[in-house]
Amino acid sequence: CTCTGTSIVVTGGPATCTNDYLHECKATPAPCGTGQTCNDPNTAANMLHDFTCTCDNDNSIMKTDGPATCTKDECTSKPCGTGQDCKDPNPSPSSTGDYTCTCTGTSIVVKGGPATCTTDECKATPAPCGTGQTCNDPNTAANKLHDFTCTCDSDNSIKKVDGPATCAKDECTAKPCGTGQDCKDPNPSPSSTGDYTCTCTGTSIVVTGGPATCTNDECKATPAPCGTGQTCNDPNTAA
Repeated sequence: CTCTGTSIVVTGGPATCTNDYLHECKATPAPCGTGQTCNDPNTAANMLHDFTCTCDNDNSIMKTDGPATCTKDECTSKPCGTGQDCKDPNPSPSSTGDYTCTCTGTSIVVKGGPATCTTDECKATPAPCGTGQTCNDPNTAANKLHDFTCTCDSDNSIKKVDGPATCAKDECTAKPCGTGQDCKDPNPSPSSTGDYTCTCTGTSIVVTGGPATCTNDECKATPAPCGTGQTCNDPNTAA
C-alpha cells in the first residue's frame, strides 16, 4: 500500500499516511508569523501546502501555504486626544506602543500616548500685555496661538488681539485743575500718573501734578498802586 502521491509504502497492509511530521503547522521554524494561528486541515501525506495562517487580531485575514499579512494599526482605537493626529509607523501585531500623537499644526509629538496640547499664552514671560491690561486666552490648544486678547483695565472697550492694547488714561478727564486753568496730560499711559500740568489761563503759571494758584491781588503790589488816603480793591484776582 502506497500513500498516494508519496513514497510511503507498506507491504501486506495499509500504510499510515498521516504523521506529526506531516502536520505542516508543527514545522520548525513555524510557518506562520507572530500573532497568527496555523491550521492544517488535512495531514494526509499527499496533502501538503494546504495549511492556513489566520491573523489573531482579525480572523478574516488569512493566507494558505504561508504567513498572512496582518496589520494592527494602534490608531484605530483613537488613543490620542481631540486635536491630535495619530500615526502608527509599524502596524505589525508584534509592534505595539510605537504610535505617535502630534498636536495638530504643531511640532509637539509624544510616542505611545496622548500629547499635552495646551498652552496659555497669557502665562508667557514676559507678560504679553502691558501694565494696566488684562490678558485672556480663549483657546489654549497648542495649535491655537496668537488668539489672546489684551483689554485695558481703564476702558474694557479698548482691546487688541495678539499684542498689548494701546490704552489711554488722560488724567485731565477728572478735571484735577481748578476753574480758570488749562489741564494737559503729556503721557496718557495708565502707568504714567501725576505728570499732568495745570496752567493758569493766559499766564505762564504752571504746576505739575496738581492745581495752580492763579490769584493775583493787584492791591498787594509793591509799591501800593493807590495813593495815601485811598483804599484799593481788586474785584477779580484771577491771574
